[in-house]
Amino acid sequence: MWEYVRNSLGSMFEGNPTLEEMKQILDLSYRNLPHHLKTCLLYLGMYLEDYEIMKNDLSRQWMAEGFVSSINGLDAEDVAGSYFNDLINRSMIQPVEDCNDEVLSCRVHDVMLDLIRSKSTEENFITVMDHQQIVTGMNKQIRRISLCNGGEERDVMPAITSESLSKARSVAVFRTVFWPSLLGFKYVRVLHLEYPKSGRLDLTGICGLFLLRYVKIACDYNTSLQLPSQIGELRQLETFDLQWSPLVSIPPDIVGLPRLSHLAVPKCTLLPDGIGSLKSLRTLHGFDVSENSIDNVKCLGELNNMRDLDLYWSRTETLEEAENRMDALRSSLERLSHSSNLKSLVLQNLSSTPLVGWSTLSPPPRRLQKLDLFGCVFPRIPKWISQLSDLYRLVLRVEKVVSSKDDGDVDILARLASLIHLELQIEKCPEERVIITGSGTAFQTLKHLKFSCPKLLLAFEAGAVPRRAAVQYKGMATRQQCVPARWHQAPATWLHRN
Repeated sequence: MWEYVRNSLGSMFEGNPTLEEMKQILDLSYRNLPHHLKTCLLYLGMYLEDYEIMKNDLSRQWMAEGFVSSINGLDAEDVAGSYFNDLINRSMIQPVEDCNDEVLSCRVHDVMLDLIRSKSTEENFITVMDHQQIVTGMNKQIRRISLCNGGEERDVMPAITSESLSKARSVAVFRTVFWPSLLGFKYVRVLHLEYPKSGRLDLTGICGLFLLRYVKIACDYNTSLQLPSQIGELRQLETFDLQWSPLVSIPPDIVGLPRLSHLAVPKCTLLPDGIGSLKSLRTLHGFDVSENSIDNVKCLGELNNMRDLDLYWSRTETLEEAENRMDALRSSLERLSHSSNLKSLVLQNLSSTPLVGWSTLSPPPRRLQKLDLFGCVFPRIPKWISQLSDLYRLVLRVEKVVSSKDDGDVDILARLASLIHLELQIEKCPEERVIITGSGTAFQTLKHLKFSCPKLLLAFEAGAVPRRAAVQYKGMATRQQCVPARWHQAPATWLHRN
């Protein structure tokens, strides 16, 4: 496609094109997109200028709108991800954050956003009220509406609360004090609300929006969010994402939603018992192991489609209570290992409770790609980590490491073939120098290495770490203490923090 664009516009690619020439380039690029990518690109007009758009959010909104379906054995979510990557590769959107060579978020250039908004107006695809309170397309039936940075002026309100809103499929509200009544959006599938003020936010009306598939609510931390007492009638709901608002009460019948695939709640949230009934669940963020019942912790092992599990431990408990919960959690993870779907596991400890007891996890979820267990303290590096051949990110805390030529604790990590990012905190000063050997197969893919120890004696043999790796170490006075002269090949980039 880009060869066609280049040939069509010729000399515009020579030197720096003017703004008008850039608009022509982008317009031609847009017109040569396949239809499915045009639709997906236009949807980005729902977002604010310079807004960082998360890939997962966008993919799930596309799915909720019906822009994406399964193709050739790939499920709809993977297809949506491929569409996102295609728009990145065509330079229609700009990558922002990436991990393991995967782009996780994007922004839309101002000139591209102007083009998207213009095309959306022509096709009555999106209606936008921006910070200048310019309302486009109000003389037509609104299909999607985005309220951005404004809405205070009284004379604008009647236009956007009229009958024209009744068939809107997507509603996004960003940082505006105006809050539309939800009762009129009978056909809405996507609801994305960002509430900038503290106070009370009443969302009890969503229980009557029976076509809802995607809900994301981001509030000020001091906002009191009121949800309906029941949402069991939202049988189409796939994503339910609550950000920031503390101590929210989750409707108990949420565990009966058959299509719920992504659930994110604020930390310290108590979820209703029976979470094991959510058989479609792929993402669970904010599950508080210390606040939920032990039965609910055990039910995590029944979620065979789980891919992304993000856990908290917020409450300080007795050692016996903590051991019972950790036993239940370990049992659940061992059951999840048989489904082979779990790819990301994070446990954050916000309490003073020491979390122990995972050294004998058997078998571990072997398809894990991301493992962050900084909330736990292991006696040593657990040997089961050697089975995680797909692991690219690892964050770990251990009491000590034992260094042994070719068979030390660190060598377990050095043999992980996919490891890109490693953070290792050692609680006790090692009795002898920690040696990262240069066996020729050690840390072959590593790009980021972060060590922390009260007084770490760290040595690299020649060839032990790729030259492109960045090494950050804490607790040492000088680089010379870290790398003796006889180990002469050190990584190319050093970041030293005392």
